[in-house]
Amino acid sequence: MPRYIEIALEKRRVRCVARLLEEEAPKTCNAVWRSLPLGGDVFHAKYASHEIFTLLPAFGKAGPGNENRTITPIPGDVMYFELPPGIRLPLDLARTGKNVVDLAVFYDRNNLLLSPSDGFTPGNVFGSVVRGLDEMKSAGYSVWREGPAGDRLTFRRLERADLKKWGLT
Repeated sequence: MPRYIEIALEKRRVRCVARLLEEEAPKTCNAVWRSLPLGGDVFHAKYASHEIFTLLPAFGKAGPGNENRTITPIPGDVMYFELPPGIRLPLDLARTGKNVVDLAVFYDRNNLLLSPSDGFTPGNVFGSVVRGLDEMKSAGYSVWREGPAGDRLTFRRLERADLKKWGLT
């Protein structure tokens, strides 16, 4: 049976559901699943276009490695990036000397993961939004236009009763 996660912008009260891509990115799916629930301040990408993301301390001693990578995510892609120490980030996480995980949701098309300072920045696609993408798209544009406004991007497991609520059983 497929595994699903719920992704939410808490303050905006917007939720969507993503199916984990376990065949394409099994190590990433397992690393994220074991670490749930996760969440943090929401940010909007500067260069990648239609991306909202949160930054978290790396979970586990070693990340899942490279799998199902892309530099051209499509709407509904949920991605994992492991960022090395010293990379420029908008948080104090960059100063810890440890890797940082970027969990991202792409809400519209025409994305390119190209940083002016670091070049192409591929990440692991580990999920695909199957419910609520239109609502997340509206909320993503709200984060872009209005700023984060204290919102948080959260990820949690969906299990039995929650799956039924979303019509996934």
